[in-house]
Amino acid sequence: MSPIEAVGGGAPVTATECPFCHAEQITADGYCESCRRTVPSGRDHLELDLGPLAGVTDKGLRHARNEDAMALATAESASGPAVLAVVCDGVSSSRRPDEASLAAAQAAERVLLAGVRAGEDLTETSKAAVAAAQQALAGLDEPGLDEPGLGDPPSATFVSAVMTTETVTLCWLGDSRAYWLGSGTGSDAQRLTCDDSVAGEMVAAGLVSEDAAMALPGAHVVTGWVGANSPAAPPHVATFTPPGPGVLLLCSDGLWNYQPEAAGLAGLALPGALTDPLGTAAALVEFALQAGGADNITVVLAPFPPAARSSSR
Repeated sequence: MSPIEAVGGGAPVTATECPFCHAEQITADGYCESCRRTVPSGRDHLELDLGPLAGVTDKGLRHARNEDAMALATAESASGPAVLAVVCDGVSSSRRPDEASLAAAQAAERVLLAGVRAGEDLTETSKAAVAAAQQALAGLDEPGLDEPGLGDPPSATFVSAVMTTETVTLCWLGDSRAYWLGSGTGSDAQRLTCDDSVAGEMVAAGLVSEDAAMALPGAHVVTGWVGANSPAAPPHVATFTPPGPGVLLLCSDGLWNYQPEAAGLAGLALPGALTDPLGTAAALVEFALQAGGADNITVVLAPFPPAARSSSR
């Protein structure tokens, strides 16, 4: 099976169907006459379907642009089919956050895919993917590309996953998250990552509960990211062995702000995500939009165990 790749970027496209209500009543200026929403174009709203995994990213209702990005791929590993995904959320206080998230996702995805195809150690490959993302963002901050003093260097949060038929290898910096949504008896939903943020560090230190921490000013300020001025701390890497069938969810805080609990996300996503990851990812994005859509939203879903991509797709 040859690798199939998709990246959440690219040129604007002309929509013929509304991504929200699926009506084909789009005016020339991009207005849906059915649900009365403006149909997004370009990176405002993207849906990627690779079969064994899928993702949706949307700029939300309050941002002028989408500063999230995602990159997905399928490949064949030594143990069988494998899927991989990267989700990045540009740090809004930095320069060119939309370009930063896309550059980081693209660079990391290339390294991960090469490592899976070559049968390399996935922990080391994941660390190398973060290093590639760091290098890509350093390239965005070359002298002359930005006015000096207008924010921090281009930066983004980062979470990646490589899923084989045996394990899931995760790597992250920042507050983009990974969740396991188990579908079998005794396979509870659980969050797989911890946030590099002011709130996350307070919770980890046992100072306050998570609910109390998230209510504090500055709770969402990230303390880990990829970018030229990132902290010296290495990325987190973890291996998770799924106890049975289920779905891996990667997302930006545009989703989990409205439902941070794994059980709640499982209630929204299952059982649909097991057989229709794209439709369910779109439904989760719609859930976040209906809840307020205050931030960019990215959702990637990958059912476990990964299936070989059909040649007819």
